[in-house]
Amino acid sequence: MKELVDTEEKAVKVMLVTVRDEKMSVLEADSLAGELASLAYTLGLEIIATERVNIKKRSAQFSIGTGKAEELAEKASSLGVNCIVFDHDISPSQQKNWEELAGFPVMDRQELIIQIFASRARTKEAELQISLAELNYTLPRLHHKYIDLSRQRGGRYGTKGSGETRFETDRRKIELRIQRLEDELETVKQQRQVQRKQRERQGIPVCALVGYTNAGKSSILNTLTGAGVLAEDKLFATLDSTSRRLELPEGMQVLLIDTVGFIRRLPHSLIKAFSSTLEEVKLADILLNIIDASNPEAEKQYQTTLAVLRDLDAASIPMIPVLNKSDLLEPANLESLKKLFPGSIAVSALDNSGLPELCSHIERMLSATVTHFRFPPERTDLAALLHRSGTVISENYDNGFIEIDAKADERILGKLREYRVNE
Repeated sequence: MKELVDTEEKAVKVMLVTVRDEKMSVLEADSLAGELASLAYTLGLEIIATERVNIKKRSAQFSIGTGKAEELAEKASSLGVNCIVFDHDISPSQQKNWEELAGFPVMDRQELIIQIFASRARTKEAELQISLAELNYTLPRLHHKYIDLSRQRGGRYGTKGSGETRFETDRRKIELRIQRLEDELETVKQQRQVQRKQRERQGIPVCALVGYTNAGKSSILNTLTGAGVLAEDKLFATLDSTSRRLELPEGMQVLLIDTVGFIRRLPHSLIKAFSSTLEEVKLADILLNIIDASNPEAEKQYQTTLAVLRDLDAASIPMIPVLNKSDLLEPANLESLKKLFPGSIAVSALDNSGLPELCSHIERMLSATVTHFRFPPERTDLAALLHRSGTVISENYDNGFIEIDAKADERILGKLREYRVNE
């Protein structure tokens, strides 16, 4: 009889390490440790142990003291751990030092998030974006893979060893691949701009759903529009921006756009790689900031979202805080959250509560009385602004001016105050 072979892929066993210095509170360290565990769970890793290391300052070799590093490596080995995952970024040299000490792979939070994104990419654009982030992360870490080989083989003083030659070759290949990916993403960006201009000509306002990962953005989009977007109770369930039309109570149509979720310490390489997708946020008329009302860290997650929006130059766009999962809260706790987030609307994508009120509020924000504008003939940019961010009723280029009747929100009315007629 043939022996049966277990072909099922076994989960990687990991030790999670959170490093807390004097600038970090115990509460924040616990929160980051919990989030790291959620990230590991999302990637399908098996958590064998979690460790928190308290330090006064970070060291150059291991980020923590040598004695503590040796202690952690020994413990991980005794527990049968396959990988150590740090909650903070580690430099290429620190990663090399740790892997030499432990004898198995070591990764940081940034690499963990990139791997999650890679495992969830479904469209061509997402795959391009993730590949770019992976290569930008790998490039500075390439050298230490060949440094020992270079010492063992190849050469005399003044010549390149074989390891160094291979390193240079691989680096050039990666740099060329990065350039190709950037070119392909630029093409995607231009295609998005064409699609955006088509929407602008139709005069349909845009609402972008933003917020912390796993706050329920996709669930709200699905409930409102029947979009059928993947919605899981895991971090970064959605990477691709999905847009669907929604008819509001008084008949106005709006385009809802789902976006990738944010998280604390979101790798800069990912923000850069997803720039074409995140441009949808920058050009939206209204932002729906989806907040997981049931999460004890709701306020910190909200602040993280605001920080990312500032990085995207999107902080000035009108925003509605949306308290999702409100069905999980006691009435008193929900009222406290409403006071914490002024102007917020409590909803539940699960039982539809609050969603009609949200739709009516969106319509009120987008609706306005018709205003007559008169622009100098060379200020076509202002006319374009109205097309992009308002609803143009009529447009006339006679009489030496650009005259437009349009509906616009208070933000746009304020910007164009000097061009408003009969006021």
